Amino acid sequence: MYKLYCRIYQTVFKVVSYLLPWRKPYLLEGQNSLSRLPKLIFDNKITNVLIVTDKGITSLGLMDDLLKGLNMEGIKHVIYDKTVPNPTIDNIEEALILYKENNCNGLIAFGGGSPMDCAKGVGARVARPKKSITGMKGILKVRRRIPLLFAIPTTSGTGSEATLAAVITDSKTHEKYPINDTSLIPHFAVLDPVLTLKLPQHITSTTGMDALTHAVESYIGRSNTKETKLLSEKAVKLIFENIYEAYLNGSNIVARENMQKASLYAGVSFTRAYVGYVHAIAHTLGGFYGVPHGLANAVILPYVLEYYGEAVHKTLSELSDLIGITKKDDNIKQKSEKFIQAIKELNRNMNIPIKITGIKEEDIPIMVKRALSEANPLYPVPKILSNVQLTEIFYMIK
Repeated sequence: MYKLYCRIYQTVFKVVSYLLPWRKPYLLEGQNSLSRLPKLIFDNKITNVLIVTDKGITSLGLMDDLLKGLNMEGIKHVIYDKTVPNPTIDNIEEALILYKENNCNGLIAFGGGSPMDCAKGVGARVARPKKSITGMKGILKVRRRIPLLFAIPTTSGTGSEATLAAVITDSKTHEKYPINDTSLIPHFAVLDPVLTLKLPQHITSTTGMDALTHAVESYIGRSNTKETKLLSEKAVKLIFENIYEAYLNGSNIVARENMQKASLYAGVSFTRAYVGYVHAIAHTLGGFYGVPHGLANAVILPYVLEYYGEAVHKTLSELSDLIGITKKDDNIKQKSEKFIQAIKELNRNMNIPIKITGIKEEDIPIMVKRALSEANPLYPVPKILSNVQLTEIFYMIK
């Protein structure tokens, strides 16, 4: 009965989703496209912006040209750079104070997924000043316009510049959860590959595998549209063609640009078709132990795909054909297995571990409970798993 309830819920939500106010961010693309952003901000009558970023970005000086451009356009700005890798409610509340004290009327998210999630959280609190972040946990709890949000990704993985999700950690309870609302989709995004040239190898690899996880989970799920399937396919192909080159040769601007496109495509796809148990498990590991999200997804993905078994043979065989690793006489099971093996090889070639170390046995029951709470009944996964089955996966990855 529980599985039937989940499927009915997912079907209803898929139908309702066609009525939601989806939007895609207006894009500035290409080398040095960041230089065009200050004028765009000015043209949209934004006079004072809060820039949400982290210490790594400010120490590298990646924002210097943006700040000069804002000054030239006469746009006031204040910087919040205390965002942590798994942004917390405290981060959002601290940034919100800066936003209010400086009479800001726009938001810039500059960095990876964490600054973007933090900026989205600030936007949600501005739109809903009487609601706490915890009170907006889940689906469509914002339902108000947020200030104009300009997203500038410096990694190629989260796709957060195009998604409706903000993933937040409660540092007191160690719970990590998404706020999902179409109002959180950024209004503008800058895809400037120059910003990703200095990415360390381990961030290039794990954020890239994060994008692959988005594309695969949305593709194998049951809430696809023609557009989301096409975007997932584009993302998977681009990632397999470019991620290892970007990892080996970080200065390859073409590979960097292609990875940015793949991340965006995967982001647009999963914001509509959703993800699955890989993400639900990864979020709990991030909340409990601070495991970087991309790393967690990369490690977990092959385990969950294997656990799904027959439920994903057809869809994974299609992706296997797409990237050209199959033979004419392979059956769909063999093709599916080859795709999972290709993921494992990518991980191995990029020095991504096969296990998540440090998982405490006593934490597993509560992590399973939280992962199931996130995934069921919302995520339209190919196979609905039970408490016992999810527990088995946690033991596989530790």
